[in-house]
Amino acid sequence: MYNVKIVETTKEHDDAFAVRKKVFVEEQGVPLHLECDAEDATATHFIMYEGTAPVGAARLRSIEDDAVKIERVSILQDQRGKKLGALIMKEMEKYAISINKKKLKLHAQSYAIPFYEKLGYTVTSPEFMDAGIPHRAMEKTI
Repeated sequence: MYNVKIVETTKEHDDAFAVRKKVFVEEQGVPLHLECDAEDATATHFIMYEGTAPVGAARLRSIEDDAVKIERVSILQDQRGKKLGALIMKEMEKYAISINKKKLKLHAQSYAIPFYEKLGYTVTSPEFMDAGIPHRAMEKTI
């Protein structure tokens, strides 16, 4: 059974960062100083557990009066293909609605664009590089 929640404890925080480090730093080669940035201090972090094992993480930041930016969406490699990315995205969307936001924005790694399109996101930019990885901006009105 999978559970997504907002990070509230030090253990949940450490678990979320461990997932992010495994996916982005170890697997994708993103430098740690780019993966963990100043925005972490003010973002709302989400952690996904299978039982007590952390398997996914993400963060959300308010960027405009009516918009939030979803970032650092990560699912451990051995857990992919189980629709867990969609589960964590839906929980963040529910949270955004609960704080009266109307728009979700994100920068998708280009290979993941079809995943986000299935969730209702639209590409809003040409391709650009971020941490050496091709990305495109996307958004969704809620």
